[in-house]
Amino acid sequence: MFEVDPLWPKPLPNHWILGMTIGVSADAQDHIWIIHRQQTLEPKEVYATTDPPGSSCCLPAPPVLEYDQAGNLIGHWGGKGQGYEWPDSNHGITVDYKGNVWIGGNGRGMPPGGAARGGAGRGQGAAPDESQTSGTLGYFHDSMIMKFTQDGKFVMQIGKVGASKGSNDVENLRLPAKIFVDKNTNEVYVADGYGNHRVIVYDADTGKYKRHWGAYGNKPDDTNLGPYNPDAPPAQQFRNPVHCAELANDGLLYVCDRVNDRIQVFKKDGTFVKEVFIAKRTLGDGSVWDIAFSKDPQQKYIYLADGANEKVYVMLRATLEILTSFGDGGRQPGQFYAVHSIATDSKGNIYTTETYRGQRVQRFLYKGLGSVTKPDQGTVWPKK
Repeated sequence: MFEVDPLWPKPLPNHWILGMTIGVSADAQDHIWIIHRQQTLEPKEVYATTDPPGSSCCLPAPPVLEYDQAGNLIGHWGGKGQGYEWPDSNHGITVDYKGNVWIGGNGRGMPPGGAARGGAGRGQGAAPDESQTSGTLGYFHDSMIMKFTQDGKFVMQIGKVGASKGSNDVENLRLPAKIFVDKNTNEVYVADGYGNHRVIVYDADTGKYKRHWGAYGNKPDDTNLGPYNPDAPPAQQFRNPVHCAELANDGLLYVCDRVNDRIQVFKKDGTFVKEVFIAKRTLGDGSVWDIAFSKDPQQKYIYLADGANEKVYVMLRATLEILTSFGDGGRQPGQFYAVHSIATDSKGNIYTTETYRGQRVQRFLYKGLGSVTKPDQGTVWPKK
């Protein structure tokens, strides 16, 4: 059982505001990390950035923000710097078991000396859609993942800007969505992503390639699958985006095949185990956006963020059965506009971030186990 905490986090200082809020992670101290896109704020939201300033408010917050459990902002950094290539459109944030901070990106950007191909009408920071990313042609700026210390010092980059050759190029990514680091093997699993159709694994210290696979454990294929059709046979490849790859304590890897409305489950070596469809008739952005696990040792429950239907599902991990859901579309606490990312802390609380015009992070307090009284709980407002 959960209820929204409407007073978390505290307001940002310095007239700072958030753009598309595109990732969330909890570290070993239960500090909550989020990442957002400064460049997605509308001009009227950031009049204070003009020269001369058009008003006293507001300013984009730094891309990476760290909060404590009380909701205080205790750290901030991010953006371009020496020795690395910051994503054109950052996407996803993960704090690993050693405390390192990993960031992906899904920006197509502008090729050197020319206009972006296949991305007409979309500015910097816009998330590409299926028609823009499938296939082998076009320019993909964010062909890398980044590793930093918690104070923002650059550690490592895997892949190079604009260098991707597709889903079987093991040196580069293509618009990678999210990262998970296995503490038992020190391997980094990448959901790759908005341009490729695979999960790929590297050594988390050296960046050495280990293995990769597509849907059902197949060799990934960059053929454009066309629009998702819920009445067609299940697609034999992932559609874009492959949006998460989350490893449970028992070694099962849960992959978000977002636009195909399904979770696929694998062993660490890429052996396919099973799949489940979620809200299978969801079109457009798809239903399977991000996954977090409950904090009991067995990780009995999966929490699944669905940014199209504006809810979080509570699922029994053993059977992948949906037990209940909470959330609804809207702007009030406990409601969602494009809930994008999800994480849990050691107390079992859930944290969500919202993209598009949602532009926020929310906390849902864990209130213990209870009987399921209805399949959809709607807005889980605090009880008096």
